[in-house]
Amino acid sequence: MAKNLHHPAREQIELSAVLEALSEPIRRDIVLRLLDEGEAPCQAASDFAPKTNLSYHYARLREAGLTRARAVGPYRMISVRVDDLAARFPGLLDAIVAAARAAKRTEDRVEASS
Repeated sequence: MAKNLHHPAREQIELSAVLEALSEPIRRDIVLRLLDEGEAPCQAASDFAPKTNLSYHYARLREAGLTRARAVGPYRMISVRVDDLAARFPGLLDAIVAAARAAKRTEDRVEASS
């Protein structure tokens, strides 16, 4: 039997929890990928970290209210709660995503010039 996962209601999503969850680069990368590719199984981010570490990061994102997990057969499908985040904190997700993508481009340029 699948474990019932807690997802905070929209009005329970706290700004401090969202910012703390996104302070970790792996979790930011997971959110960026989900936003780019849409709902995906947990295994889709296996290139970011080992499975046990990913479980931890997915839990932090879910508990902060950033993502939703749903069971589909033996898999957990993960998606970003875009509508809930936009309603709770208008413009926040867009600003964080834009800043994270700009930082990635800068990192890529620095690595390419090294």
